[in-house]
Amino acid sequence: MATIIDSNVIAALWNRDDALNLVARSALDAARARGTLIVPAPVYAELMAFAARDESFLDTFLRETGIAVEWHLEERVWRVAGQAFQSYAGRRRRQREPGPRRILADFLIGAYAAIHNYALLTLDAGIYRAAFPGLRILSA
Repeated sequence: MATIIDSNVIAALWNRDDALNLVARSALDAARARGTLIVPAPVYAELMAFAARDESFLDTFLRETGIAVEWHLEERVWRVAGQAFQSYAGRRRRQREPGPRRILADFLIGAYAAIHNYALLTLDAGIYRAAFPGLRILSA
């Protein structure tokens, strides 16, 4: 079984002082034991924003950890992500939800996993459960 890795899991791995570092490492190891690990293009792009993380670093990290990058996001992924993002925005307006706002990349990641029937390993399961009820979520 393939597992999509959310950027927050990798960020926790990179920050040894993060309280979630060991949890993320253990969850990633368990996902690796079940099958292929993948980051879709939006995760790759998000990871580029971390300090001292350029393409060379990121490519080396992904190669050494055996995480593949999926660059192609077909039309269906974009449509499902847009629909989920639209629903989220409507819920947020109606309920005046507190907390940080989500960005489109989160919905692209969830849509990609859902459409391809992959599991999603994340530290932020709540947003994905609400947007993609049938998605198999592995919480770190």
